[in-house]
Formats: sequence, C-alpha cells, structure tokens
Amino acid sequence: MKQSTIRLAATGARLATGAVVAAACVLGVVAAVATPWPSVQNEPAAATVTPVPGDATIVCNGAFRALGRDSSRAESLVSAAAPTVRIDAREHETTTTDLAMPNVLGGEGAQSITAAVADRTAPLISASEAVSLDEEDLRGFAAAPCREPGMSSWLVGGDGSTGSSDLILLSNPADVPSTVQLNVYGAQRKTTTKIVPPKTQTTLTLASVAGAEPRPVIEVIAAGAPVRAALQSAHVRTLDAVGIDVQDGVGGAQRSLRLLGAQSQPISEGDDSTGILLRILSPREDATATVRVRGADGTVDSDEYVIDLTAETPTEVSLTGMGAGAHDIEIDATAQVVAGARQTVRADGREDFAWMLPAPQLTGTVPFSVPGGAAATLYLSNAEDSTATVTLEGVDERTVELAPNGVEQVSLQPGEHLLTADRAVHAAVGLLGDAAIASWPLWAPPATQQPIIVHP
Repeated sequence: MKQSTIRLAATGARLATGAVVAAACVLGVVAAVATPWPSVQNEPAAATVTPVPGDATIVCNGAFRALGRDSSRAESLVSAAAPTVRIDAREHETTTTDLAMPNVLGGEGAQSITAAVADRTAPLISASEAVSLDEEDLRGFAAAPCREPGMSSWLVGGDGSTGSSDLILLSNPADVPSTVQLNVYGAQRKTTTKIVPPKTQTTLTLASVAGAEPRPVIEVIAAGAPVRAALQSAHVRTLDAVGIDVQDGVGGAQRSLRLLGAQSQPISEGDDSTGILLRILSPREDATATVRVRGADGTVDSDEYVIDLTAETPTEVSLTGMGAGAHDIEIDATAQVVAGARQTVRADGREDFAWMLPAPQLTGTVPFSVPGGAAATLYLSNAEDSTATVTLEGVDERTVELAPNGVEQVSLQPGEHLLTADRAVHAAVGLLGDAAIASWPLWAPPATQQPIIVHP
C-alpha cells in the first residue's frame, strides 16, 4: 500500500504541475494577444538609374525630285536639285553614310549622320537642308531639318488631287531591312507594305499608295528597323508651278496640339481668306475638336472653331478672320488626333506653301540648325502656368523670359543653335521670304535618355 500511495501522490503532483503550466500558457497567450505585435515593413529595393545613351543618328532627305519629266514614263523620278546641307555636330565626331537612291535618276544627297557617345554623354547634333527651285514644273523654296528614324509616324499634308506631285520618302539607315506598312486614312482606307533595304532611301509616289485622295493622312509603321518618313510636295495650277515643300512625319496622336508660327497672308486688304488650311484626323473614334488661334501677343484672333470629327476620316477647315502675320493654333480634342496647317504666301505673281506640324513639349537642351535662303524666326510658347526661362546659345545668344502661357518670337541667323528651357515649352522654326516659306517644329534630340527607376 505504501508503494501505491507514493505512485498516486507522484501522479497527482504531475497533474497539478501540468495544470499550473497550462494556466500559465493560457495567460501568456492572452497577454501576447493583448500586447501590440511589432510591425515588420519590407520596403522594396529601388534605384534611380540613367541609362547610358546610344549613338545619335539623323537622316537627311537629299535631292528634291521631279516626277514625270519623261512623258513616256509618267512615274519616272529625276533629281531636280541637290539641297544645301548644314551639319552642326559641335565637338562630336561624326560618320556620314550615303544612302542608295535606286529609283531616282541622278539622285544624291540622301545620307545618315551618326555621332558617337563620348564620356557617357548623349551627342547633341543637328542638321538642316534647303533648296530653291525656279523651273517650269517646280518653283518655290523648301527646307527641313535632318531627323532621326523611328518605328512609327504620321504624314499629314499629302495631296492626291490634280496638279499635285507628292512623294513619300522612306529612309533606312540601319544594316537590316525594314518592312514598312503605310495605312491610308481618307474617303477609303488602304494599306500598302513596302520593304526598304538597308542603307537605302525608297521613294514612292503618293498616288501609288493613296490613289487620288485629296486630303490623305498616312500612318507609317516600321518593323525590323526604324525609318525616317518624309513627304515631298509640289503643285502646279493650270500651267504654273505654285510651290514646293518637304514635311516630316509627326509622332503619335494626342488630345492637345500646338502649332506655332503659322503664317496668315490675306490675298487683298479686307479679304477674309488667310491662306491657312487646317487638316485634322481622329484615327480611332468620333471626336469634337476645339480650335483657337492666337497672335504674336497671345491674344485670341478669331472665334473658336468647333469641329466634329468622324473616326478615320480627315477633315479640313479654312481659317479666316486673321490679320497678316504669324499665329499659333491650339487644338483641344475629346479624342487623340493628328493635325497640320498648310500656309500659302504670294509675291509678284509667284506662290509658295509649307505645312506646319504640331510642336511637342520640350525641356532640357535641344540642338537645332537653321539653313539660309529666307529670314528665320523662332516661335516659343510656354506650356506651363509659371514663368519659363529659355536660353539660346550658338550664333544667336540671348535669354528669353516666357510669361505663364506666354508666347514670343525671336529672329534667328543661319547656323547652329542650342535651346535650353527650365520648364516645358513648345518651339518651332519658320523661314519666310518673298514667295518663299518653310517651317517645322523643334523635336527632342535623338539618343536622349531619361532616368528610370529600377526594381531588383
């Protein structure tokens, strides 16, 4: 009995001890729940990195082409004149490569210009070309910047009507072929595909792509290698040559566009016509566009134009009621649109025209080249609600203070220029003489790299 009593006592002691421990555990858990747990935050690792810029490549269009001078071959192309080319590379080393022009008799001048990166800094190069013609079938002045190739762009200012001789220029400076799709927006949709060999500029007649469309807009999409797309235009009215032009492709469609320095020139005193024709396209959906016109002092020059747009169908509007001189055109739409403005100038029975394209927002430093041949002006527009400081270096050195949403015009000399803005601005170059006009917006330089955030 004694041994049994000891065993029972031991068992009872173990039970009592277990109960005490269990109670303590329960109390501990309750206390732990009541006490706030320490927070653990896992901040993702991130770093801001500026990519190493690549070499900068720009392409010049080369010879201005004459179409159909050989009556037995209506679509034959010959070189009418080689443009004067100005290259401004500053301290950068450049390599120039001629591009083949296989379907242009006597064709020359199409070239790519490449500047190498130095000390991890993007090369700031620019170039321009200009040509004047006074021949039976070609008369006028044309000038354009040399531009970098891209994978997509829009050609806005084509004309397939009688008397127009428009050409599409596709330049491929790469070492591999580029397959280019040309999507035509007009009364009818059309698509053409063209393979552009490496180191080659291919010329297509607008009629072969868009037929007789009077106001086509063409979307250019490249695959395999980027191309520079440009449009060369010439027009004959009855038997008189009435102007030439070279216009670039514009970037993607946007809801808000600014076209700077469009020249109004009424035919006579009191005439309501200005010579400015606005073409606009909403490529994806029906939309409404509101158009406002401002003069050099920033005041509104005319009533607003409210334009209803049908998807995939270009619309044209003649702008009226403005005095002579340069004007800025502001477009705000309910959907993304592309647009361009055709300007016409006249003197002594002669005539010339040029298309002005939308000017994108710019910040930082932008190089640009101004050719000779006509008086040049830089048009500036402040895109923000605070004062912007624009500094010009090169052959013209000055500082311009742009008031909030303000505009300014600056006379330019031919040569190299460097524009630096501390805030977002729009800018464009216009050249104007007697029956001579050319214009284009300023774009950000090629090879510019913005900082990016990297998450491991």
